[in-house]
Amino acid sequence: MKKVTFSILAIALCGATWAQQLDRSIKPKPGPAPEIKLGKTESFTLPNGMKVYVVENHKLPVISCSIQLDIKPELEGDMAGFRDMMSELLLSGTKSRTKDQLNAEIDKMGANINANSEGISGSGLKKYQDKIFELMADIAMNGKIPQSELDAEKKKALSGLETQKNDGDAMVNNVSAVVNFGKNHPYGEVANEATISKISLDRVNRYYQTYFRPNVAYMAIVGDVTVAEIKPIIEKYFGGWEKKDVPVGTYSIPEIATTKLTKVSFAPRTAAVQSVVSVTYPVELKPGSADAIKARVANTILGGGSQGRLFLDLREKHAWTYGAYSSLQEDNLMGTFSATVKCRNVVSDSSVEALLDEMKSMQTVRVPDTALQNSITYLSGGFAIGLEDPKRVAQYAINIERYNMPKDFYQNYLKNLSAVTADDVMAVSKKYIRPDHANIVVAGSKDDVAPKLARFSADGKIDYYDNVGKPITPSESKAAPANITAGEIYKKYIAAVGGEKAINSIKDIKLTMTSEIQGTPLTIVEVKKAPNMYKQMISISMGEQSMVVQKQVFDGTKGYAEGQGQPKKDITGEDLEDVKQSADIAADLHDEKYGIKRTLKGMENVKGKDAYVLNIVDKKGKKSVEYYDATTGLLLRKIEGEGEKQQMVEYDDYREVPGTNGYKVAYKISQSAGGQNFDATVKSVEVNKNIPATEFK
Repeated sequence: MKKVTFSILAIALCGATWAQQLDRSIKPKPGPAPEIKLGKTESFTLPNGMKVYVVENHKLPVISCSIQLDIKPELEGDMAGFRDMMSELLLSGTKSRTKDQLNAEIDKMGANINANSEGISGSGLKKYQDKIFELMADIAMNGKIPQSELDAEKKKALSGLETQKNDGDAMVNNVSAVVNFGKNHPYGEVANEATISKISLDRVNRYYQTYFRPNVAYMAIVGDVTVAEIKPIIEKYFGGWEKKDVPVGTYSIPEIATTKLTKVSFAPRTAAVQSVVSVTYPVELKPGSADAIKARVANTILGGGSQGRLFLDLREKHAWTYGAYSSLQEDNLMGTFSATVKCRNVVSDSSVEALLDEMKSMQTVRVPDTALQNSITYLSGGFAIGLEDPKRVAQYAINIERYNMPKDFYQNYLKNLSAVTADDVMAVSKKYIRPDHANIVVAGSKDDVAPKLARFSADGKIDYYDNVGKPITPSESKAAPANITAGEIYKKYIAAVGGEKAINSIKDIKLTMTSEIQGTPLTIVEVKKAPNMYKQMISISMGEQSMVVQKQVFDGTKGYAEGQGQPKKDITGEDLEDVKQSADIAADLHDEKYGIKRTLKGMENVKGKDAYVLNIVDKKGKKSVEYYDATTGLLLRKIEGEGEKQQMVEYDDYREVPGTNGYKVAYKISQSAGGQNFDATVKSVEVNKNIPATEFK
């Protein structure tokens, strides 16, 4: 026992002596970077020029394949937007298979096959590998795009543009593309209604026939295969792919950040309560370049995550936003820097200033060793995790060939990453993070935000753009005539839709509307019965069948909602109060009952019409904004909610309902919310048909 005690004491004394000699103020040096073994990648080239890379992974009986086209296509020009459609159009059929036949064969295998304007990918069980490669080859060589599919994609694209008209993220992305690259660069082309409408089948087919060629194709195959096994299969299905000379587009090179001064570009956003902000510009940073790894470290320190300077300043310190981030993207044509934030109107200019200040600090404030090491560790971990994915390994092999990168770029990645110093970070920051030569792009409230941003522009001016990046002269908000009040404007609206007598004469009403979502037809039926009964049903059409997907019923006292396979759920709380108001046919006449107060804000232009703008607050404190046509008095637009929950409804095509003594309803209704757009057309309005109370059970 004494021996054991003595041994423990000796260890303790040795530890105390060692501790006295250790200088704890000196941080231990990190160990050497681990050696990277990327795994075996074998390759071969077909006679037609297609380069094939194979990575064996026998853990599961599956395979995946991607074909990437190394192309610099001609500009889309007056048909901008057609390349985005290729992902659907290429799967719309081939010379030997219709779209339905192609989908049936893919579904039968449980496989996945996808396509876009720059390639095709497929994956599935190994036992179906022959069929997967056969289908991919058929799509690559024998595509046949029907006019009907193009028309459907154009319709979908136009609907998407409508959705994005007041979407802050989309507006900033579009304007940033235009101001960074210009219309004569592929990254600066932005689709609009005119370009989408003009897209022709001939243009789509010409692109496919010109650029889908094997001599510019890289194929990566990963999975339970060997080169000896897979090479004959690839030769069988892709050997007949005819090679041709592929033109190489030439583009105007955007001005690099060092050659221009800071500009402010603003996209007015209707009734915005928050701004989307981006400080952005093009950078010449190519994949695999000498600065690439150092630039990644610098960006991680600035805004690569929740430990970045932007996040810690704008969110943690000031609580102006949920997050603030930056990106420094490498690209073979031209890279991009951007620092982004979403913030309230009142702090928009402060947020811009903070972004710029943190960017400047990257050039002047040496990064502490701890922050540097944390960023290197973060990037090292991400790279190591990526190596577990054989697809990533295959992509690395293609990158080296495609972008003419150093052969050992990925082999030495961790070693070079661990060697990045604080001096390196400051040097690349001075080269690539340039707050004094940037485009400050903002989508938000023109009246509340834009005037405060002029101080950031080198010339003191603000350039205005619409949602697709077209320069505009924004409509100016103006004061309403001094002799008119919110009450008078609202009375004019009541008269415009028929007057109190016509509204009160309606004892029951049934509206049937049609719409579609993602190409699926919808029918919306809304029924009301005085004094306070309500029902709404939304159904989808599938061929000759229809199915109710959402139903809401209120019998005057209680209500329930059901749909999409969910059981009935009682409507309670604020939802019950809302449905009571919806059930009131004459709700427009009952402001006092619902505690609604209207104040006149001013006048704005809504789709070419002068409109009075009224701010609305109800008894629960909910706010909304209504826009009334100054000429007709009719309601043109209503905006409810704030931030991500904001929704905008627009009303058009008012018509008198027969048999109502002049009562009018809008026959076209468009609703935008959460990045989705929903257009409905009223097909029929029935009034005073003695709808029984049992309809609301």
